[in-house]
Amino acid sequence: MTPQIPTLDDVAREADVSTATVSRCLNEKQKVSPKTLDRVMKTVEKLGYTPNFNARAMAAKRSFTIGAIIPTMENAIFARGLQAFQETLHELGYNLLVSSSAYQPKLEAEQVRELVARGADGLLLIGYERDQKIYDYLDGRNIPTVLAWASSPDAAHAFVGFDNQGAMRSLADTVIEMGHRRIGVISGATNGNDRAAGRLAGIKESMRAHGFDANDLNIIETQYEIERGGEAFEQLMKATPKPTVVMCGNDVLATGAISKARELGLDIPNDVSVTGFDDIELASHVWPPLTTVHVPHREMGRVAAHVLIDQIEKRSTKVGHELNVSIVMRDSLKRIKVQDP
Repeated sequence: MTPQIPTLDDVAREADVSTATVSRCLNEKQKVSPKTLDRVMKTVEKLGYTPNFNARAMAAKRSFTIGAIIPTMENAIFARGLQAFQETLHELGYNLLVSSSAYQPKLEAEQVRELVARGADGLLLIGYERDQKIYDYLDGRNIPTVLAWASSPDAAHAFVGFDNQGAMRSLADTVIEMGHRRIGVISGATNGNDRAAGRLAGIKESMRAHGFDANDLNIIETQYEIERGGEAFEQLMKATPKPTVVMCGNDVLATGAISKARELGLDIPNDVSVTGFDDIELASHVWPPLTTVHVPHREMGRVAAHVLIDQIEKRSTKVGHELNVSIVMRDSLKRIKVQDP
């Protein structure tokens, strides 16, 4: 005999609430008291009730699904922000579909179309540098979009991010003020990546502001992998004269640099200093702990979710939120006696 599938009425009867209250508990949790929400959700679990989201989507004329395309899932750069984004969406009654573009613009364009075809109500994209055709495609279909991890006063879409160039300039200012003149740089690929390009531009801007030639920078662009960071660091240390500091485009590359330094018998920071960017969890656990730029990843994910849902539910227009970042001084950066470049 086929077991009877529990209904919304069954949940309401068992929890001693109305069907409308059950619906709010499932779809608009923030509108229900914690006590009632707890009772209803325990009843849902007890009865094994599964909501008919297809019916909900048809009634509301949206899927309650958000798409996010991030450049990579292979390291922790985006993990904390995406986790907060997903948690906030869940609180607001939305589900999340995630794709990874592997830093390939063509693949990202395909994924945008696939997510829209699957009925995504809105999209989270990383950075703002992409083919205008993608924005035209989204605008033509009225798909709300939020750009994260970067800020641009000229952005035509809502963004929740920070000034990559300004943040890295501040770190470079600190590095130079601590006596360093011979600066090596390990950057992510800047082509098509406005975050990497902005951070590199910030270092160059600081060099020029202090009266130095930015062309003297020894720059290596590579993939955002620990191993690649190590390889780039080894290459930089073969230069004559050697850099006194290696500034890395993120903490993943910096971790690779520190690891390779140990392998080469170099002491960080006495032989060479290393800095990162992002302040992911790894930054405080690598040895020595990494001087870096703290990015408020969780705040960025949480705010991005609210901004996107506000657009979808017509509560606001396209807005920009620039978040503050800060320099975290740790043991991988040392003050030195000023030397000739």
